[in-house]
Amino acid sequence: MQNYLITGGAGFIGTNLAEHYLERGKNVTIFDNFSRNGSRANVNWLKKKHNGKLSVIEGDVRHPGRSFSEAVERSDAIFHLAAQVAVTTSVTDPDEDFEINARGTFNLLECVRSSVSKPVVLYSSTNKVYGKMDDVAIRERGNRYEYANLPTGIPVDRPLEFYSPYGCSKGCGDQYVLDYARIYDLKTIVFRQSCIYGPHQFGIEDQGWVAWFAIRAMQNLPFTIFGDGKQVRDVLYVQDLIDAYDSAVENIDRTSGKAYNIGGGPNNTVSLLELVSLLEEQYGRKLNYSFDDWRPGDQRVYISDISRAIEDFDWCPKVSNVEGIVNLIDWLGTNRELFEVVERRTQLAAA
Repeated sequence: MQNYLITGGAGFIGTNLAEHYLERGKNVTIFDNFSRNGSRANVNWLKKKHNGKLSVIEGDVRHPGRSFSEAVERSDAIFHLAAQVAVTTSVTDPDEDFEINARGTFNLLECVRSSVSKPVVLYSSTNKVYGKMDDVAIRERGNRYEYANLPTGIPVDRPLEFYSPYGCSKGCGDQYVLDYARIYDLKTIVFRQSCIYGPHQFGIEDQGWVAWFAIRAMQNLPFTIFGDGKQVRDVLYVQDLIDAYDSAVENIDRTSGKAYNIGGGPNNTVSLLELVSLLEEQYGRKLNYSFDDWRPGDQRVYISDISRAIEDFDWCPKVSNVEGIVNLIDWLGTNRELFEVVERRTQLAAA
């Protein structure tokens, strides 16, 4: 494959994915509406490094237009990352959440269905499609919760139970992507992703908590832990995710029409309190944080069972939590001025 289209390609994952393929001499087109903080800085960085192979289309998946259809036609594979990404935002504005996540995904699929090229589509879904999972037995141990009876994590064949508008909109896209493989014989893959982190991530309070905690720690600014901080996630360094994307697409004869749980798995888990301790150790000081109520749909534990990915395309994470978080801290320190600009903009918007 030579030509790749990334929707939401100016975001955190998209930037790292674009860099991966550009470094290998591939042609990459980014389609993005540049609504996220840091997205233009990400694209400027890519352009400086790869001026010849990178194409950028400014647009929106809610009304993608002719330039998007033409980009689809030129593509061998599409990574659909464009999304509204925060549960809290979906609660306050469910209409926009639906239009971006559900309608936007439908628009993409229809473009692919009407194309001649019929590129592979990999959809970035979420563990939130499984809902709160109140039926799963949880126990408390020290500064974390853990599954009582699921040593390998949540299996991908667990029944879906959408919770929150975000869970509904992303779950809608998830199911459409799978069904278009069944009904229209498109080559599609769904990744139900856990917590991804790494360089080029402009985490915010509502989404990207690993990066958000690290950014606030770097700036020595306060942040809030919602819940008791003992909730646990399997976290995945972004390069490991990109390796999974690449392997799944390269093995499309085996992966087409399937969903995969993709995260750090049982060997790469961390609680919020444990991350705070790690950041305090790295920065050599106590962090300034407080606690607030649990947020809607927050799972006390989510750990991905990644066995289907191991079996189908021989993938598993390689970067440990500590190594990945240190990499993130190093990148933040090198690019501190980017976050000072974002902080000033946030303060001005709140004034």
